[in-house]
Amino acid sequence: MWKSATRFLRIVTTVLRYRLDTFIPIHLLPWYLKYTVGALLSIGRKKAERNRGERLRLALESLGPIFVKFGQILSTRRDLLPDDIADQLARLQDRVPAFPGDVACKIIEKELGANVEDIFQEFDRTPLASASIAQVHTATLKSGESVVVKVIRPNIEKTIRQDIKLLYMLAHFVAKASADGRRLRPVEVVQDYEYTILDELDLAKEAANTGLLQRNFTDSDLLYVPQIYWDYSRRNVMVMERISGIPVADIPALRRQNVNMKVLAERGVEIFFTQVFSHSFFHADMHPGNIFVDPSNPERPKYIAIDCAIMGSLDEADKNYLARNLLAFFKRDYRMVAELHVESGWVPKGTPVHAFESAIRSVCEPMFAKPLKEISFGQVLLGLFQTARRFNMEVQPQLVLLEKTLLNIEGLGRQLYPDLDLWVTAKPFLERWMNEQVGPRRLFDEVKKQAPDWAAHLPQIPNLVFSTMTHLSQQEARMREQTEAMDHLRKEMRRSRRNMPFKLLGLLAMGAAWITTDNIALAHLAEADILSLALFLGGIYLLVLKP
Repeated sequence: MWKSATRFLRIVTTVLRYRLDTFIPIHLLPWYLKYTVGALLSIGRKKAERNRGERLRLALESLGPIFVKFGQILSTRRDLLPDDIADQLARLQDRVPAFPGDVACKIIEKELGANVEDIFQEFDRTPLASASIAQVHTATLKSGESVVVKVIRPNIEKTIRQDIKLLYMLAHFVAKASADGRRLRPVEVVQDYEYTILDELDLAKEAANTGLLQRNFTDSDLLYVPQIYWDYSRRNVMVMERISGIPVADIPALRRQNVNMKVLAERGVEIFFTQVFSHSFFHADMHPGNIFVDPSNPERPKYIAIDCAIMGSLDEADKNYLARNLLAFFKRDYRMVAELHVESGWVPKGTPVHAFESAIRSVCEPMFAKPLKEISFGQVLLGLFQTARRFNMEVQPQLVLLEKTLLNIEGLGRQLYPDLDLWVTAKPFLERWMNEQVGPRRLFDEVKKQAPDWAAHLPQIPNLVFSTMTHLSQQEARMREQTEAMDHLRKEMRRSRRNMPFKLLGLLAMGAAWITTDNIALAHLAEADILSLALFLGGIYLLVLKP
């Protein structure tokens, strides 16, 4: 708790040090805050107005990797940010202050168990790039191959865990504060983010992710993934092939190479949907610092992806649901969208579908038949959030990475080709994927997938058939025995009911003899007693003797 309080104090100090309070519109505050807190914050505000983007960038850098990641995501949303802020945040992609090269060498030697000079023919101690979690050095292997060496920042895990504790405190507070907070499921979102960012600290996992992504796009002309050198990769060190390409955000350089920007943007969308729906494994950190372009064929430019630390995946149910939703959106079938939300449990079962449909239509209809540059996705997201509040729609933590990646794709597409119609580009792919899920090819693939298991169990089939037939025969014999027992019981009950009048008469005769023996004459009985006896005998007849 003390460490969390210290970290919180540092965050507040950093906000004040870099005058991030200048981003707060004092004139919009309630009067009691405007003339108290607002008056204090306004001191020196005019002087602090200069270089606001630089102050924000420096504050995020000083607060550590979680805040740098936040800045990286914001840097892709130039539609939501002024140019001066977006330009400064773009520097967070690969120009975070580096740690000394000598420290990097010590980490490499500790991980690989050998001196740097014994591993590499050449090693540049000045980093090529420095990011929030790690930094990269260029090197040459003894075999002469040009590589890059990625090294995790020292003591970074301690800072990350402190920040995550603060995020959990904030998440629990938001969850308990209101129904809206519970609906957003902030604790689950933080848990998902914790799992993701801690995975970034393990370069062995990143190497494995890179290898899988590379296999998925083997011989593809859409995406190239660098080769991993497994003998030199550990938890805190990873060595991979050095690539040559143009950073995707360097628009002037791409234009100088006559790259077809429309095709480049469309191929980016195709790569994303291929990863999500065909491979169920997608790069979930697609900010411009991780993407390069091979311009050797400018009419069909090829992407190059690095930094596979954060990867996402969807199960079959999520993919099917997502595809059906997107296709319904593309067809403007808002009734289907509403029904799918209810069916999936994202909104309560009692939600009025017609009202939900109308609300979705009002938010999404303006998006269609417009190029990307004319669509305000900020307003669309705001409208969807308001719809969610109205119908108690919950945030789905398993889709947080996908939503984040979609935002990155949209921001990248806006920079590359503002006239790109994202919906028109994606719709044919989704329709083709859905047809594959229900067509003959899907059946063939499923048979092919199950064939080895069927072949393995084939020798056991005769024994299974014999065992099943024996079990059925025994069960049939038991059922016959039970039927015969029930028939016998019914016969005994019918025989008992036929003999009941004689048994009753015998009982009455015994009673009469007993009464006579005790000198009690029936004539001496009161009328009420006689009536009671008659009712008693009549009840016995109705319940026992009458069939």
